[in-house]
Amino acid sequence: MSNENSKPILGINEAPTPGKFFILSLQHLFAMFGATILVPILVGISPGVALISSGLGTLAFLLITKGQVPAYLGSSFAFIIPLQTAFASDGPGGAMMGALMAGIVYGIVALIIKATGHKWLVKILPPVVVGPVIIVIGLSLASTAVSMAMNNPVTEKYSLLHFSVALVTLAIVIISTIFFKGFLNLIPVLIGIIGGYIYAAIVGIVDFTKVIDAKVFVMPDFIIPFVDYTPTFSWGMFMLMVPIAVVTLSEHIGHQMVLSKVVHKDLIKQPGLHRSIMGDGVATIIASLLGGPPNTTYGENIGVLAITRIYSIYVIGGAAVFAIIFGFVGKITALIGSIPTPVMGGISILLFGIIASSGLRMLVDSKVDLGINRNLIISSVILVIGIGGAFIQVTKTVQIPAMALAAIVGVLLNIILPGGEVPEDVDIYEAHIENDDSVA
Repeated sequence: MSNENSKPILGINEAPTPGKFFILSLQHLFAMFGATILVPILVGISPGVALISSGLGTLAFLLITKGQVPAYLGSSFAFIIPLQTAFASDGPGGAMMGALMAGIVYGIVALIIKATGHKWLVKILPPVVVGPVIIVIGLSLASTAVSMAMNNPVTEKYSLLHFSVALVTLAIVIISTIFFKGFLNLIPVLIGIIGGYIYAAIVGIVDFTKVIDAKVFVMPDFIIPFVDYTPTFSWGMFMLMVPIAVVTLSEHIGHQMVLSKVVHKDLIKQPGLHRSIMGDGVATIIASLLGGPPNTTYGENIGVLAITRIYSIYVIGGAAVFAIIFGFVGKITALIGSIPTPVMGGISILLFGIIASSGLRMLVDSKVDLGINRNLIISSVILVIGIGGAFIQVTKTVQIPAMALAAIVGVLLNIILPGGEVPEDVDIYEAHIENDDSVA
């Protein structure tokens, strides 16, 4: 790449002209939109709340990182199954308290990193641990995606009509991903949702009633502590949600490294990994206090930065403000809510598969040799525990679920088994993050 082609069009602290500000910010909003609203739809949270918490979390992140890290934060896929389980067992209040605890863990890790440096965290979360855990996340969600795609959500039975909607949606996303270029290539999920929605409307499975009846501006369905529930600590929620932070922390490190390459500045050192992790944690805490899903930095938006060479935090901040405004627009949230289940099922088939495939790609790109018994044992145990659904019932109300147990066992095996030392000058994440914009 030539110096001319790598030179930023707008630097991190440069503001665009008023005429370009709107479209550049909207571009980032579209890049994160499809994935960010998919998580709350799957979990049963208001998409409007997710958009608002995403925008507020991003603004908090920019503030905590002193305006030096142009990253957008959106809904985290890693927490889908824990949130679904938490909603089913403890209701919205329990789920939000679990998310709050995960955010607090981020803050604690950030403070430890500030005091001790970040290399210890990278060493206990090498690709041989994180790769299989990410595979577990994707494959654990596979049955959910297929059920959403194949079944009539009313009767919960197989429907060829609904399955056709999912397949058409999936086909549109695949075509958009493979054949579209430029900006359209950045938003295949959004294009797929729109195309699938149109087809679903043609075959008659879209209910426009709520969209027609919705007011222009509404108050989203926030889930506020001491108003909608009484916060209580639960070891069950702690063991369900907090271990997932192992995975999201590793993804955060990867995103910060690739973002450093994109903007030609070592963001790990300045403003520091502790600040970006703290920003991520605060964003998750804000989301939990509003009733939104945990937040994480988005690879899709890093891809936008890389292609446009516009690194301005003002553009990122503008996208965050637009997300907050959209969350209060009743017509938009009602339109999102009217998206048929099989449309999201078709999207999920690809996205959840991409999550699993990205874990596999991490193993391949990081040159993890599965011919070495140590690596083979760690990855095999993580995969079977996680996908097989193993869990530990600590008490009648406290359970360590499969995904969390797989992550914990993987970290312990990596620490205990000999032969896992990493040379000080080797960046074990460098390979897999080179162009990683597939997983949020």
